[in-house]
Amino acid sequence: MEMMVWNIVLTAVLAVMGFLLKGKFDEIERIGILLNKTREEVAREHITRAEVRADMESLKEHVDNRFNRLEEKLDSIMRGKA
Repeated sequence: MEMMVWNIVLTAVLAVMGFLLKGKFDEIERIGILLNKTREEVAREHITRAEVRADMESLKEHVDNRFNRLEEKLDSIMRGKA
């Protein structure tokens, strides 16, 4: 009889531990899925090197155009005074 009680107690303890461990493993799996989704979202928001180069080229052309206009204005002012 005493052996049966001991088996029941051990079975109950193992069942509770198994239940708690299963919950922890499920939580770890859920966190892993969320982490992967976050990685995908962050990667989607980042810019690629090609995009950076294209943007920098566009900016360079814009600045060059502004300087060319400024040079033309200065040249016309200098011609007017000369």
